Amino acid sequence: MSFKTVIANPVHEPVREMLAGAGPVVVNEGPDPWDAETLRARCRDAQALMAFMTETVDRDFIAACPELRIVAGALKGYNNIDVAACEDAGVVLTIVPDLLTAPTAELTLGLMISLARNMGPGERLVRSGKFRGWRPQFYGGSINGSTVAVIGAGAVGQSILKMLTGFDCVRLYSDHTQLPPSTEKALACRHVGIEEARHRADFLVLALHLKPDTIHLVDADFIAAMKPGSYLVNPARGSLVDESAVHAAVADGRLAGYAADTFEMEDWSLPGRPEHIHEGLLENDRTVLTPHIGSAVSAVREQIELSAAKSILAVANGKVPDTAVNRPTMPFNRPSGEQV
Repeated sequence: MSFKTVIANPVHEPVREMLAGAGPVVVNEGPDPWDAETLRARCRDAQALMAFMTETVDRDFIAACPELRIVAGALKGYNNIDVAACEDAGVVLTIVPDLLTAPTAELTLGLMISLARNMGPGERLVRSGKFRGWRPQFYGGSINGSTVAVIGAGAVGQSILKMLTGFDCVRLYSDHTQLPPSTEKALACRHVGIEEARHRADFLVLALHLKPDTIHLVDADFIAAMKPGSYLVNPARGSLVDESAVHAAVADGRLAGYAADTFEMEDWSLPGRPEHIHEGLLENDRTVLTPHIGSAVSAVREQIELSAAKSILAVANGKVPDTAVNRPTMPFNRPSGEQV
């Protein structure tokens, strides 16, 4: 019995080769994601789907794909996938929990430096051909000598704090769970409440999952409680912030600047999401906006895809992968003795 895999976005060739040994592999050659109807048609007789953040896997989708045994997320956050629907249908959901961490933290520091040091408008001046040598301009802030507060102390938050130990700055973090004293010592950081973090931070960095209680966590009221003239940095998920409120705060100077690698319009599974990035953010020189490249390191992306592929092969052989986030209530194992 073959095990058909659908891959919803382009992947590296070794990933295709790995999965081809189990059965047919159907790949979206891109560059754009399939629409919902096309994805459903491709998966109707498939046993596996390698999904990315561009796919919405809900109860209706699961019901339309009765052969599906695994949704292997080539991602870390998975609010676009209905975990309960997967469990009820006997579908294993897996993620890639670790490989995105360091690249995302690395980009976060790049966003912070670029924002504070006015690298965007400075680079545009040079490219315009109007630069005539040094002038007293583009003065900005610095991580050194500042207070940085990271909201969320999971793997990404801790990685950001670790990288910040190379700077002479005060490091704070806010999370529902306090880190062990040994970890706090190693990261040279201190746990504070979110109110203190907002009040003290020169740089406020979001490192949270997107959940019902974190959607638009950063709204007008949140920003009003932040230190005037501080920087806001979002490498996590777009809908953690209300982009309209952020635009207003940057425009009137309440925020010194905003940097983001993710945007509200990308959270496709949320009803009522905006279709575009707020125009005011696009037009303001005090924003740094990157196209969701937190994990866009070639070697890392291939490792992420290979991890998802290994999870698919494990399920094809009747095993529950270590990367599974659920335990289906229906048996998903193939008949005894069938291996691929």
